[in-house]
Formats: sequence, structure tokens, C-alpha cells
Amino acid sequence: MRLRSAFLAVSLSITCNLVTFAQELEKRPAEQNEVKPTGPAKAPNSDPMYQQLRNVGLSGETASANNLVLKRDAGEFTFKTGVFQFLAPVNGKVTGAVFLGTGSFSMVPPLWSEKHSLSALTKEQAIHEEFATVVLRFTDGTYEEIKKVAGTSTGNASGSGELDSAKHALRKKLHYNLDARILQDIMGKQQGGLFYAFIKGSKYNSKEIYSIDPNGLPEWAPEEVAFETWDDEHFGVWAAFHFSDEYKNGLASGTQRNASFAIEKQKLDTQIEKSGRMNGSAKTTLVALQSGLQVVPLDLFETLRVSSVTNGAGEQLSFIQEGKDDDYQFSVILPKPLGLGEQYVLQTTYSGKDAVTNEGGGNYFPVARTNWFPNTNEGNYSTYEMTFRIPKKMTMVATGTRLRATDEGSENVSEWKSEVPQAVAGFNFGNFKHLEFVGKDFTAEAYANENPPDWVRGLQGAVDGGLSLNPRSSGVALGTMDTTTLMKKPLAEAQVAMALYSTYFGASPYKRVAMTQQTACTFGQSWPALVYLPICVFFDGTVRHQLGLDDTRGYWEVVGPHEVAHQWWGHAVGWSSYRDQWMSEGFAEMSASLFIQATRNNQQFIKFWNDERDLITEKNIKGFRAIDVGPLTMGYRLDNSKVGGAVARRLIYPKGGYILHMVRMMMWDKNKGDDLFRDMMRDFVITYMNKPASTEDFKAMVEKHMTPQMDLDRNHKMDWFFNPYVYGTELPGYSLDQSINGNVGSDLNLKIKITQKNVSDGFKMLVPLYLELANGQVVKLGIVPIQGNNSIEQAIPLAVLKDRPKRAMINYYNDVLSYDK
Repeated sequence: MRLRSAFLAVSLSITCNLVTFAQELEKRPAEQNEVKPTGPAKAPNSDPMYQQLRNVGLSGETASANNLVLKRDAGEFTFKTGVFQFLAPVNGKVTGAVFLGTGSFSMVPPLWSEKHSLSALTKEQAIHEEFATVVLRFTDGTYEEIKKVAGTSTGNASGSGELDSAKHALRKKLHYNLDARILQDIMGKQQGGLFYAFIKGSKYNSKEIYSIDPNGLPEWAPEEVAFETWDDEHFGVWAAFHFSDEYKNGLASGTQRNASFAIEKQKLDTQIEKSGRMNGSAKTTLVALQSGLQVVPLDLFETLRVSSVTNGAGEQLSFIQEGKDDDYQFSVILPKPLGLGEQYVLQTTYSGKDAVTNEGGGNYFPVARTNWFPNTNEGNYSTYEMTFRIPKKMTMVATGTRLRATDEGSENVSEWKSEVPQAVAGFNFGNFKHLEFVGKDFTAEAYANENPPDWVRGLQGAVDGGLSLNPRSSGVALGTMDTTTLMKKPLAEAQVAMALYSTYFGASPYKRVAMTQQTACTFGQSWPALVYLPICVFFDGTVRHQLGLDDTRGYWEVVGPHEVAHQWWGHAVGWSSYRDQWMSEGFAEMSASLFIQATRNNQQFIKFWNDERDLITEKNIKGFRAIDVGPLTMGYRLDNSKVGGAVARRLIYPKGGYILHMVRMMMWDKNKGDDLFRDMMRDFVITYMNKPASTEDFKAMVEKHMTPQMDLDRNHKMDWFFNPYVYGTELPGYSLDQSINGNVGSDLNLKIKITQKNVSDGFKMLVPLYLELANGQVVKLGIVPIQGNNSIEQAIPLAVLKDRPKRAMINYYNDVLSYDK
């Protein structure tokens, strides 16, 4: 996904001949054992077998359907009447067919969460569709199965238009190179398991896809099965899951077990010109995780065009990379299949604009954050050696440790090396001013640009000239908007947050964190040792008010601490799949609450969680509450055209944070405070350091450290909590009736009635009870377990108190996520 601010200006790029960069690389001193390329580079997309797939058409072979049934995992096709028209074979294998006639498709997901999601879209917990046309692409036994049941004959190619429409959709709308994926299977000797059905439905939508890929689907790996629509007005993934049998056999999980290879090491040499154009060379060392790997799919930003790929012996390799506006995915074709565990080296040279944009005033914006070099988004941890060449007088800040930085001719050259394996690598640079704090255990840095980007200059000029872009700034000068004057604030936040989080989660594997200004105004991001802060963080409150960027929910106060927390959540501990991403964002959000509690006061801490609850429970413009749309584990799939595009953001961050906050409050002890919680979190970090963790991994960690009070099911499991809150959508309500009776010093007592409502019969919760004393101090009396829609009544003696308390309260610190306090 491209991450751009609404304020980004369009920057002009200066064309540069890629040959210049290649010639420069040849002039640089050769490394020991470096192998030079043998022969000229191969043209992209020139592999003969790939070209056959790319241009495949109908062969004239047909088969008649008469209630022919194809079962593919949870999906079932019934081809009532009509004709299959098969594609011409490639490498002796038929890879598709066009069906014209009448038929139906049904699908019942194997997961409750998927059924719940479907009910919001279809008003039922299944898919029941009718169709007249289906385009099939496959590498499994579909051709053989149809042929066995229906036989084949020769007919016309009336389905060519439907085939072309599917190809056009893949290339121009979905931007997914299915041909390259099919090539992976047909180059091998074994039969593949790929199955794609482009369904022209009549009930839900005319642009539907049911897909199965044993290697994991492109957007939703590691899951193998999905149903989605791709209509511009009605888009979204309606269901996605593992193979149904895996749930029956207890084998389904969120781990990245489908990856065919892992990247062990990246050595990157990157030149960025004044215009922002990038010229790169990447030496990628990978290892095969499956036998037979011959087509290596890699992620590279669409405008970065590859000029050559060689292997460790210097042999020029074939590669696939279609146009930037098409199905642009980059893949490398190896001369022969790799064996399990076999290591291989790829040397890729590439160049292009738009991966980095020049925003003016010495400000640059890295658009391509994860794929500015050939990479894989498989939760892969790799080591990095990086060399950057940027315009002279600019300052580079990157992930890892800086080994050197110096001016050489017209360039500033810096070298960086990762001290530990990293899930991602990145950079930020510009005409930066620098502040630094060197502590005992870590170094904190702050970088801001001394000159504003073009969009800020434009605002200043518009206001000074009497033209306001915001009513609040009409007639008011915005001033210099110098971001360097407020550099001390993010630097101090980094100091405090790093120290605080280290006490809760253990030491970060990254001994430095750099808080850097980016030109985008409305989002932050964090890479190992590198934080991208919104430029508007560096503005004071008056300027933000004039820009209409007031925020009553404290975003500007927590974005820095939130991003610092990602040094632990998302990097030191990764996430296995999109279903576990809630831990990265949610745990960072909860960490920010620790920062608020440590640096502000309890009332602001309580307000923080009030605001988080509001985000979860407020209806959006389409009338949906985030809490109702689906569980946390559906991640960003929750966004679709029906429920709205911001539902996932309003669930993953605040509800994910609430999950960890609730666990903390359950584990809090009047004598030990947060010690039990700290022990659990440190254990979690140590156990999953520099590797991805799943939701079930975290659940197991909570169960390892849970207190006896938390064992509501008496089985040392936390299913009673995770099922309704993490895997479900329940949201309880509470009320408290109370009376304080008797006399101080004798029979003073508290009578309470706590009611839990609007939950399922099996819902269980530990409801915290607090008492506000006469002096205003709030103390915790204990916790009350309640199941279902019930009330608990108790009488609590208060004879030890010297003064009459003011009142009893439940859920004072928002200990339990509920729709009321």
C-alpha cells in the first residue's frame, strides 16, 4: 500500500539513464570473491514458457456439463447445463477453462468469525450464488476431473471474450500476475493445487473470485481459500480461511508455513538523486523451504524497473516484471529447481522514480517503505548491510547501526549494518538538524528539517497573501512553522518511552531510536531503530489549530510513544499473519497508555481508555460500529465498501490495546503491583525475539502466567476471555446499585448489586470493584466473577475505615471493555 499524506505535493522527477548507475557500480572497488555478470542481461518477460502462459488462448477442446459438481474445499460448483471450453496446454498441462451456461456456487466457511462477517454482507452465514459464466484457472486436477466425468470433444471458441476479460481484470484492476504464479506449478513435475474461479454472479455481484492457493493467497497469506468481489463500487474479501480439513484436524494456524523460501541476508547499494530517483543494487541470499523452488516471487515497488538479475556465478537469469500499471509483480526464474534447504544468491539491479519523492526544501518522502528493494512480505527476519548515496549536505538515517558517513564528491555516502535480524529495513533523509541523548542502555535521537516542504510553503504563501486553506487561519499568519524548534519534545518522549517500556517488556534489541520528521502530516510509522513522525507533530498547538488539526482524543500526544513501542511490538516481536497484526498495533497503543499514566495523571489515563472505547463503539457514516463488524483476528479485511474503509483502524488499535490493558488489570496485585504483568511481557518478548508470534502464542503466554483468579474455567485456559473478546464480538454492559450503611468504627458496610447484561449465557468476566475514600483516594476492593446476564449481590464490611467512604465504583480504570462504565 502506498502511504501518502493528503498534503503531499506532486514533485517533478528528472530522468536518469540506468546505464549510468550500472557503469558507476562497475567502477567501484570489487569485493573479494565478487563475480561479474557473464553476457548481456535478459529482457524482462522473455521466458518462452511464461510467454505461452501470457498469451494462452482457447484450444477448441470442449466438454458438456449436465449437473456436473466440482467441490473445492468449502466451495461447491454445480454446472447445470452448458459447455466448458479449455485453454491450450502449456508445457503439456491445461491450466484453465471458460464455462458458458447455467450454474450455482455455494460456500459455507469453516469458522464462526467468517460466518459472522458474511452475515453482514449477505444476511446469511453462507454464499449462494447463481451464474452463467465462470472463467477457471488451475494447476490442480480440474481438467482431468471434468474430462473423466463429461468427456471432451471439439467445439468453437465462443468464450474467448470472457477469457480476455478475466486477463484484463487481473492485469489492470487486480494487478496480480496469476500467470507468474501458474508458472511456478507447471515448471515442476508434480501437480499443483491452484484453483481460481472468476464468477459472473447474478445475485451478489458480477465480479466475484473464489480462489485456492496452497502457497497462500497474495494478500491474505498464509490462508489458502478466499471469496471476494472486485467491483469498484463493491469491493472486499467476504471470507478467507485455511483448508477446511485443517480446522477439523486441529492443524490450522496463523504461522507462515506456506513460504517457499526465506531471505537470510540482504546487501543493498542504493543511490538517490536530488530528484528522488532511486538506483539500486541488491544482493539477496535466500534458502529454499520447499523442494522444487524454481520461480522466486519478490516484492518490489512497481515503478522500480529491473534491468538485470544474476546468480552467484554471474549467470544472467530470466525474470518477470510487467508494466507498472499492470500486474507488475517481480519474479525470478532459476535455471533449475532448488532442493530443500539449498541456498541461492540473486544480484538485482533496478532503478526508477516515485519510490522516493522530493518534497522541496531538502525534504524527501520515502513512499516505498517495505519494497524499495527486492523483498518478501512473509514475516521474514533477515540481516542487512546497506550503503546509501544521497546528495551532498543531506543526512541519512536508516535502520541498523551506522558504520560510517562521509561526503565523497557530490554525494554523501553512509554504511549501515543490522546488529540483529530485522523484519524490515528502511531509511529517511533530508536536510536534517540533529539532537541526541546518550543514555546508559540506549541512544535517542531527533531529526527535523530546517526548511519546510513545498506544501507548507504553499500554505504560508496562501495565508500571507490573504487566501486561506482553512477558515480558522483566515487573516492569521502561520509564521515560519519551523519544525526544528520543537525537536526536544519527540526526543524527550523517546527517552522516557524507551526507559519505561524497557522496565515492562525488557530491553529492546535496538540500542538506538531515531525520531525523524516526515513530510506526511497525518500518520506515523516505525521501523527498527527508526521512527517516521508526522511533520505536524513538530508544529505547536496553535499552528495545528489554524490548520484544522485539533484532536480531542490526544493523537498528537501519543503518536510518538505509540511508534516507539513498535520497537518491541512489530519488530522485536513480529506478527505471523494479518490475523495477528492486532497485537502489533494494539500492544503499541496500550504501551502509549503506560506512557500517559507515567507522565500525566490518572484522569488522563482514564480519558485515554474512554476515547479508545468510543472509537470502538461509535457508529461510522455507514451506520456500523467497529465492534460489531468482526473480531480482531480479521484484521484489515474488515474494511469493505459496505461497512466503510476505516472500520479496521477503529478496531485493531483500540480494541487490541484494550485486550492487553484488561490482562494487565486482571494481573495487578495490591502488593506486587504490575510485577506479574511485567514478568509475562518480558517472557513473551524473550520467547519470540526476532521472530513472528501468533495470537495463540500470546494466549499460551497469558495462560503460562495467569493468576488463580483468572482461571474461571478451572482448566488453566483463557478461552473464557479470548473467545468473546479476541475471536468474538461480545461487548457487555454493567450497572451498580450500592448503599453504604452503618457507622464508622463499628458496623460500617457496603452493599452492592452488580449486573452484567447483553451477553451470551456462557460469557464470563472478572468485574473490578473500587472504593472512593473520604479523601478522594480510589482503592481496589477486589474482583467479582459473573457469568451470563446475571447479578451478584454482596455485603462488604468496612469497619477498618476511619472515615465514611464517598462511593463504590466498578471498572474505574476501564479495566473491562464494556459499552458503559
